[in-house]
Amino acid sequence: MLYRSFCWFPILFAVLLIFLLTPQTNVLSGQEQVEDSTASVPQLPPRLSNQTYRVRVDLVNVLCSVFDKDTNSFVTSLMQEDFIVYEDGNKQKIENFSRETDIPLTLAMLIDTSESVKPKLQFEQEAAINFFQSIMQENDRAMLVEFDSGVRLVQDFTNDPNKLAGEINKLRAAGGTSLYDAIYLSCDEKLIRETGRKAIIILTDGEDESSKHTLEQATEMALRAEVMIFAISVSKGGFFGVSADTEADDTLTDLVKETGGRVFFPFKVDELFDNFRQINQELRSQYSIGYTSTNSKKDGKYRKIEIKAREGEFKLNFRKGYYAPTS
Repeated sequence: MLYRSFCWFPILFAVLLIFLLTPQTNVLSGQEQVEDSTASVPQLPPRLSNQTYRVRVDLVNVLCSVFDKDTNSFVTSLMQEDFIVYEDGNKQKIENFSRETDIPLTLAMLIDTSESVKPKLQFEQEAAINFFQSIMQENDRAMLVEFDSGVRLVQDFTNDPNKLAGEINKLRAAGGTSLYDAIYLSCDEKLIRETGRKAIIILTDGEDESSKHTLEQATEMALRAEVMIFAISVSKGGFFGVSADTEADDTLTDLVKETGGRVFFPFKVDELFDNFRQINQELRSQYSIGYTSTNSKKDGKYRKIEIKAREGEFKLNFRKGYYAPTS
């Protein structure tokens, strides 16, 4: 009997070995692959409010748009020596400079779906879809966020304009307006992780009724994420018979100016399409200017940026400051 027991032992051992080495289900196998692929990658915290991520923490990168004062057309022929950069009034040395027009874009479109924009939502959807389908290039990425009383990511980053179009068509208007929350959360949870040329495009009437964050907090988070904000206000008088909200328009103007973007006030539906065209043209026509700050303190404080052109009658758009790293 003892001999027979040992005869079966090699067979049982082989079966057990095969069982242990073979994945039991596809789900488990998938889990193992995910764990292995992320084991050596540091995990980012869910909220990044107190941190700023750059490829080099000591290099300050600023995107700058230049317009001819007379014609308001883009000027794209300037060289590095044509610019002067100041930080807190102190002249800085430009170390990196480029004027490429094919740099990939990382975009976040924030669409107001509150009850107040219901009469205009269909036209906003058509213009937004046209924008994505006409401007997105192979290496561009975009995400879609809707906001009313809350904020929802309805399409994460993708380079497929058809996916974005499909989600845009599903949007429905209802509830209040959480504009500042939409900006804050989009920057804090998504855009601050990204590098390169980043922009938020907002379609809204500008009225904020239900945000937990303030305008100042939303602006600060956009600066920390190094994001430009472009806004298209649909509150202008005459636009589908809706009366203008001057205070809301002023708020949008201040917000985009601080980040280096622009605000548009279409009076007719056709102007929506032209506004998107101008945003695309500007994003493809900017100069990238980089410098190492002469202020080496890691104090996390706000620092004011000023860029000037040495010669010529130009208007310059750029973010007005940034927050220094803390480590």
